[in-house]
Amino acid sequence: MTTNSSVRIIGPGRAGGALAIALARVGWTVVAPIHHGESLSAAASGVDLLVIATPDGVIAEVAREITPDPTTVVIHLSGALGLEALATHPQRASLHPLTSMPTPEAGAERLVGGAWFAVDANTASAQTCMESVVASLTGRLFVVDDDHRVAYHAAAAIASNHIVALLGSAERVARVAGVPIEAYLELVRATIDNIEDLGVIDALTGPVARGDWETVARHRDAIDPSELALYDALVDAARRVVDSRSSANDESTPPIPETEN
Repeated sequence: MTTNSSVRIIGPGRAGGALAIALARVGWTVVAPIHHGESLSAAASGVDLLVIATPDGVIAEVAREITPDPTTVVIHLSGALGLEALATHPQRASLHPLTSMPTPEAGAERLVGGAWFAVDANTASAQTCMESVVASLTGRLFVVDDDHRVAYHAAAAIASNHIVALLGSAERVARVAGVPIEAYLELVRATIDNIEDLGVIDALTGPVARGDWETVARHRDAIDPSELALYDALVDAARRVVDSRSSANDESTPPIPETEN
């Protein structure tokens, strides 16, 4: 499959729109998309690749409405669904961009910027198609089969969505001290850089990494009780990272003092 291959997208929202812009930019022929309410029966006809970029809950229903074409690879962009959602199509695959796409334009920039993609396919030709898509976007791919799809997507939610929730808590706690969340963003970026350079285990710093439980206790006294459950859960999660580091170095770690809720 070459960069003059053709693609049609059903449901060109943020993800589908981003993929359409990105593929057009690198030489794919993007055929007129199919929007909500339009006939789907012939959607797979006359294109090399058909992308179902609808919400997860309707992917299987949409796929069943499309007349199968033995030469067209039909894919979805879901991170959590497997290939069973496309069971009526002989050539099927999944392509999940592991990046955030708040708008089609911003998403397209990220898709052509070396993004990672989780892929799976039921045939060698469908797999080759996915490799061609990723290569044309100068991206990187890894295979996630149906059995591990949900765990993969849960990790993606933790790494992306839950960071937003975490920083929401940081913003509320910082507000008490009169400090804006923007002041902490460079710290967040530096932490991500440390993880990239050192790995998760060696990137952890701060009181839990030092075993400074007195500071942890003072933190608990300073923050609103409504934030304590999350703070305590994160302390426990940080301790698990410390334990992993200690196990790797064959060291023991001191116990966590009891706290009062």
